[in-house]
Amino acid sequence: MGRLISTSITSLDGYINDEQGKFDWGVPDPQVHAFVNDLERPIGTYLYGRRLYDVMTFWETAHEQPGLPAVELDYARLWQAADKIVYSTTLAEPSSARTRVERSFDAEAVRALKESSDRDLTIGGPGLAAHALRAGLIDEIRVFLSPVIVGGGTHFLADRVRLDLDLTDERRFANGVVYLAYRVTSR
Repeated sequence: MGRLISTSITSLDGYINDEQGKFDWGVPDPQVHAFVNDLERPIGTYLYGRRLYDVMTFWETAHEQPGLPAVELDYARLWQAADKIVYSTTLAEPSSARTRVERSFDAEAVRALKESSDRDLTIGGPGLAAHALRAGLIDEIRVFLSPVIVGGGTHFLADRVRLDLDLTDERRFANGVVYLAYRVTSR
């Protein structure tokens, strides 16, 4: 059975982007990116909200970019090899291979996908992840805390959700980023 993991790079105050929608302050340096790549290796399926999918489709053709650093080329290959499910009412067709579009989030379908999977799954996009949190589907939460306070924007975690967590991993990087991983112990 696969685990459903929610991962994000956030500001110290818990935002995935600032009030202008920018997240350039969270772009991982090569050391953090290599660590992310290692975390992504066991992932078989990405579950995305529409906006995050639009950002992530860069990786579909990233390998064609001249001079792409090796760590980014590695990530592009990992991303391309995984299945992707995009939850959107407006996306007509996916713009990446191994991708299908679902019109709405179905908690029971995601539960069945987890149970039938021999690889882990990730869920990205705070709105989509909120549905999974409220349905008790997320098994692990991973956060990369960036050394910046942005003061507003889009929160990583949903409001009005209470979960007990067990810290399972932590790491500090030279650039000030701190990685924390938590297993959900109660739903």
